[in-house]
Amino acid sequence: MDQSTPSRLGLLLLLFSILLSLQREAMVTRYSSISTRKLSKALTILTSNKNMVAMSDYSEFHKMVKRYILTSTLGMNAQKRHRSHRDTMIENVVNSLHAEIKENPAQTICLRAIFQSELFCLALKQALGKDVDSVYVEELGTEMSKQEIFQVLVVDPMVGAIEVDWRDFFPYLQWIPNKSVETKIQGMAERKAAVTRALIHEQKRRIASGETRNSYLDFLLSEEDKLTDEQVTTLVWEAIIEASDTTLVTTEWAMYELAKNQKCQEQLYSEIQEVCGSEKITEEHLPRLPFLNSVFHETLRRHSPVPIVPLRYVHEDTQIGGYHIPSGTEVAINIYACNMDQKEWEEPEKWKPERFLDSKYEPTDLYKTMAFGGGKRVCAGSLQAMLISCTAIGRLVQEFQWRLKEGEVENVDTVQLTTHKLHPMQAFITARGAEGMRA
Repeated sequence: MDQSTPSRLGLLLLLFSILLSLQREAMVTRYSSISTRKLSKALTILTSNKNMVAMSDYSEFHKMVKRYILTSTLGMNAQKRHRSHRDTMIENVVNSLHAEIKENPAQTICLRAIFQSELFCLALKQALGKDVDSVYVEELGTEMSKQEIFQVLVVDPMVGAIEVDWRDFFPYLQWIPNKSVETKIQGMAERKAAVTRALIHEQKRRIASGETRNSYLDFLLSEEDKLTDEQVTTLVWEAIIEASDTTLVTTEWAMYELAKNQKCQEQLYSEIQEVCGSEKITEEHLPRLPFLNSVFHETLRRHSPVPIVPLRYVHEDTQIGGYHIPSGTEVAINIYACNMDQKEWEEPEKWKPERFLDSKYEPTDLYKTMAFGGGKRVCAGSLQAMLISCTAIGRLVQEFQWRLKEGEVENVDTVQLTTHKLHPMQAFITARGAEGMRA
């Protein structure tokens, strides 16, 4: 359809917006009228009833906690303070890949496993002040390994977030129990809260001894008179899960596309060689690498990490695209459909990074697509996502030549909230020899 069309769904009115102009209007111009989140039962439970930045309604609480995470972790000055963590992460990924091809030069590598592990380390350092190999969770009576911590804090909630509860679609039947779903999601929420509390408890002992670190937790505890224990727990968990997933999705898809499109890969490599020469690519080089920037944004467009924005609730009558939208309407923002709109993008089904080299796009604009949202609810982590993903993509191409395993196909995982490839990318990589930047 070429317009957003209101349609009856049970007793709710749902507006499904797929056009870029209408999405921008909904997210920016009409924001004050549709700033309330309408979460599913699963998301309500997992977010401790919206006690986090990304899922809270636009309120004094939202403004306060968004200011906290920008000041301590994700804002420009905070990112400068956390620079060493990102540099270490990228170096560890590159070194792990070199070690793998040295040991098994004829085997394919799985970038996801290596990148995911290092990204989780980064998330823990930023949130807690240190990496964690294991933790004893007293509430569960067990010692948990890092992989088990990752499963409970990241994987399980991402799967649970899209758990379907039919009562979400029929609000007049809310009174009917749905024990199987409730028990499953409540169990996930209790486990991730218990593990997060155990991690926080360990760091509180460190803080009590007088040792302070540059971490989100340290900052939150300095403001704890304004937050409940549950809010601190949920906010720390949010910082971990959100840093651990979407950047991985974008980076893996970008490397898949570059491995599939050898011409683009060599164009990027040539640009890096021209700008960086014998130096390793760093964040300082990024403003001088327009094609790398284009690869990043085209990947966000073609493979939107979060294809549909969580529902919003219209709390006062408004208009979108000339339509009267009554109070009570739910608004769904379809980022994927927007990025595939033929009126906005030439051959939208094709991955063509060169489209963003057009002079109509400002090179430093992070919001060329709607992937990071817009308006007052723009993604707080957009700067970090760009810095990590662009630097990683650049180093991976600078160090290695990539080609796909025969039979590797483009497939999307719909089992989680974000658009992972159904199967991790399998690629053959070759060190670029004397031209590589290995230390």
